[in-house]
Amino acid sequence: MKFVDEVSIRVKAGDGGNGCMSFRREKFIENGGPNGGDGGDGGSIYMMADENLNTLVDYRYTRHFDAERGSNGGSTDCTGKKGEDMVLRVPVGTTIIDSATQEVIGDLTKAGQKLMVVQGGWHGLGNTRFKSSTNRAPRQTTPGKPGEQRDLKLEMKVLADVGLLGLPNAGKSTFIRSVSAAKPKVADYPFTTLVPNLGVVSVDRWKSFVIADIPGLIEGASEGAGLGIRFLKHLSRTRLLLHLVDMAPLDDTSAPDAAEVIVNELTKFSPSLAERDRWLVLNKCDQILEEEHEERVKEIVDRLEWTGPVYVISAIAKEGTERLTRDIMRYLEDRADRLAADPVFKAELAELDQRIEDEARAQLQALDDQRALRRSGVKSVHDIGDDDWDEEDVDDEDGPEIIYVRD
Repeated sequence: MKFVDEVSIRVKAGDGGNGCMSFRREKFIENGGPNGGDGGDGGSIYMMADENLNTLVDYRYTRHFDAERGSNGGSTDCTGKKGEDMVLRVPVGTTIIDSATQEVIGDLTKAGQKLMVVQGGWHGLGNTRFKSSTNRAPRQTTPGKPGEQRDLKLEMKVLADVGLLGLPNAGKSTFIRSVSAAKPKVADYPFTTLVPNLGVVSVDRWKSFVIADIPGLIEGASEGAGLGIRFLKHLSRTRLLLHLVDMAPLDDTSAPDAAEVIVNELTKFSPSLAERDRWLVLNKCDQILEEEHEERVKEIVDRLEWTGPVYVISAIAKEGTERLTRDIMRYLEDRADRLAADPVFKAELAELDQRIEDEARAQLQALDDQRALRRSGVKSVHDIGDDDWDEEDVDDEDGPEIIYVRD
């Protein structure tokens, strides 16, 4: 199944049914009064989180959804039938955004959670509603109100306790295969991982956590290079980041340089995401001599000025992985206990989560705007270089300079 984590759709609620104008007409009954019924309400559209879905591919090709219209009112005071509500199922972890205003309508983070995105139109009134002692034969009715219509953007973020961060070939997929039952593709070339992978890590019989492997970052990812920038948003909901570093890179790059690239790109993408708790995990220790371990670790730690936890592992040989997973489980349990007992800590984390969400969305929106400008052939003011200026226009100071920029 193709992994789709962003789609744009249009939803239209059903219109309300019109009121009916009718008068009672029966044999032997004179001067029958009004008996026109009201119309039915239009159907609304809801979004519901479904734990059995893991992608938005169902909305890749079907983009328009219309709820049922309410029926018109009938004679003999018959009320029109209400339009059926429409329920659109999305994966758990989906954010619904109004495309026109960029307002976040809701965030579906629990299975079964339901959110109304557009409301059906109100029913029209029949002429029975307007009868009175002075208006015994009313001919007034009201039409049904139109249902709401919206253009929505659906963004799915995988829900994981731990997120893996690192360059391509740092061993992230091998690590997730080593500690969980997930079987992501592993190969000796960059960008083997094209979509996020989830794995459930069982520490004890009744203890487990979810770990997410996202495509590797490269230098310039925060400006749109490579694949990782598209999936960095999936790390915004994790509780802990594991920064995997290859201790023995096969190319000419050094391990400290590789570690520094990730930190720089993470900070550029979202400074608040860089504040998330992060552990340094040095992988592939079996590729270098044991007596070189301490020197290589010190070199990386000094370059990053690292003060947090450091783990040296070999994912393929499962060396040091058990200790790491048990420490992660202990960290998650302690974090949950502190959240329950400390309201200040809970508020601080909520504020950090909101900042991460806002920065990630702003960064991705800026990249989408740049792509739209390039497709339309219009340059942003930030992309205009010295070669784009005409020397004759520069010398001519009689008239104003006009640069057309599409926002």
